[in-house]
Amino acid sequence: MSSVGADDEASDPEQPQQAPPTTEPEVILTDVSEDDVSVSIEELIGALETVTRERDENFDHWQRVSAEFANFRKQAEKRNADYAAQAGSRLAEALLPVLDACEAAAQQGVEGIDAVASQLKGALERQGLQVIADESEPFDPNRHEAAMTEPGDEGQEEPIVGQVLRTGYAWNGRVLRAAMVKVKG
Repeated sequence: MSSVGADDEASDPEQPQQAPPTTEPEVILTDVSEDDVSVSIEELIGALETVTRERDENFDHWQRVSAEFANFRKQAEKRNADYAAQAGSRLAEALLPVLDACEAAAQQGVEGIDAVASQLKGALERQGLQVIADESEPFDPNRHEAAMTEPGDEGQEEPIVGQVLRTGYAWNGRVLRAAMVKVKG
């Protein structure tokens, strides 16, 4: 004797399979006069136009709000980046006297200061500090402060930096302090 399980009954080919229920609505047509149909069609067309107009207005409103939000987000990101850059530049600007003291101590022959100065300068350079100490380069009043002048060489067309008296620094392209230089020419 074998027992027939529920699984066997479901796969029995002789048993009739039930059709899945349909989800489509049934359409029932009734007798409608021509006057009723024309009024109903006009009402439907009017309602469709109203709904279409409202849809278009809502879509236009959504597009405007979406564009305004995208612009707001871009402005906020730019403002936050500017704040971060300003904070970094203020810190670097506050450390310039320390770099100057290290540079002066190294020129006086103080031992061990070179390692500290190079570590500090290296850490700041990785964050965006640039040294402005370009001798023999053309004089740029945006990057250099002329403290002294001397006559130029024959045939020299434009003034150049003859000697850097005080190192200048820039932070991510923005000059924090112009280099004090002796201008030749």
